[in-house]
Amino acid sequence: MLSWLGFATVGVILVLLLTNRVAAVVALAGVPIVAAFVAGFTPADVGEFAGAGIADVAGTAAMFVFAIAFFGVLRDAGMFDPIIDRIVGLAGDTPATVCVATTALACAVHLDGAGATTFLITIPAMLPVFDGLGMRRLLLATCVGLGAGVMNLLPWGGPALRAASTTDVPVNDLWVPLIPAQIAGIVTVLVIAWWLGRRESKRITAEEPVPVAAAGGPEPRAVTHPAESGGSGTNAVYAGTDPGPAGSSDGGDSDGGDATAGGLRRPRLFWFNIALTAAVVGGLVAGLASAETLFLAGLVLALVVNYPGLRAQTERIEAHAKGAMLMVTTLLAAGVFLGILEATGMIEAMATASAEAIPAGAAPALPLIVGVLGVPLSLLFGPDAFYFGVLPVLTGVGEQFGITGTELAQAALLGQETLGFPISPLTGSFYLLVGLAGVEIGKHIRALIGWAWLASLVMLAVALATGAIPVWAA
Repeated sequence: MLSWLGFATVGVILVLLLTNRVAAVVALAGVPIVAAFVAGFTPADVGEFAGAGIADVAGTAAMFVFAIAFFGVLRDAGMFDPIIDRIVGLAGDTPATVCVATTALACAVHLDGAGATTFLITIPAMLPVFDGLGMRRLLLATCVGLGAGVMNLLPWGGPALRAASTTDVPVNDLWVPLIPAQIAGIVTVLVIAWWLGRRESKRITAEEPVPVAAAGGPEPRAVTHPAESGGSGTNAVYAGTDPGPAGSSDGGDSDGGDATAGGLRRPRLFWFNIALTAAVVGGLVAGLASAETLFLAGLVLALVVNYPGLRAQTERIEAHAKGAMLMVTTLLAAGVFLGILEATGMIEAMATASAEAIPAGAAPALPLIVGVLGVPLSLLFGPDAFYFGVLPVLTGVGEQFGITGTELAQAALLGQETLGFPISPLTGSFYLLVGLAGVEIGKHIRALIGWAWLASLVMLAVALATGAIPVWAA
């Protein structure tokens, strides 16, 4: 009963998100609450489950608010302008090279294994480039997701550490045999990015691009790119402002100028802002404090130094507040979703039912099956649910056919919450990705899942060819 109810809950949510029928908060909070009542839980129980789920994502929600405001203030101050000019100078203004550079940047930043950090650094840096060239933000989210996903296989990443804990195998023993597959995956996502850029270039030349960030003053607004909207755009929010053209300061040389007069740029404070950003990012990587604390401290310093005075600081906070709050409601609703599915036992029941559904005749090919289905399974199972719930059950089945837990874990790592995590509504960083890029959840999943799955299958083929994963158990 619980397993079918769990599958139905996830299925309904995915349908609602993919078809843009309702706002994300309605699907993520409303559907699991109804499912919990159907399962026989009382309102008090459901309230407790939802509260626990919200508590789990509260830190992520706070981090999102402060991070959006922090990067928004620095963008208003013009810190990204020289960086963007350098990136464009290296990558050119050709969409293909921009997409490759974006994917490569995501790969490099994700060396720390933290998806949230990768998205918080990569997307604000590349978003103005995409907007300036008239490229779709949906493509930005796809390129960043591919780069981060293929690097999430690293041994200090979440999936590998969870797999090592479940199988009681040193994490390097899981990862080292997969290095050729990961290298092939990196090459594959770069090629995909290049091809997507070429296709985007043809689209831009075929139709007049409509820039998302128009030079219309600093009024905040939710933005949906015309090529991506396809409807009301209720799930697409860009937490940003229109600070005006990067090359027009309108008095921005004055470090204490009135922010409302269009003088948002602070070129004289460029190196201070760079040092501040480096300190915040360095603190994130080093784990000096919680992410929300670091971004809050950074925001305070950025406001005090760049925009002294109550009026200017209030205007900057208000300019970025609307988009940030809209995304936070989605994050909190996702907490309700995750909390209810876990506390009601639906996730555990789904894991057991999935393992038991495998036909006995197909069991010798279990590693191959797990590898092939890794990316789409990320839509159903988050990293904890899969590696701590599904994988142990699959290991028990596999042992009857001479399949080791190591082989199953390695197969899973080629897609499940690695290349699959940027499309998984069951991870908090997913909402950072779509929120920072300002794209609709459903459109993002549809745009990325096929390419992520393709890269995962290429990696699986290399792993099979190198013998890291058996095609069929003896």
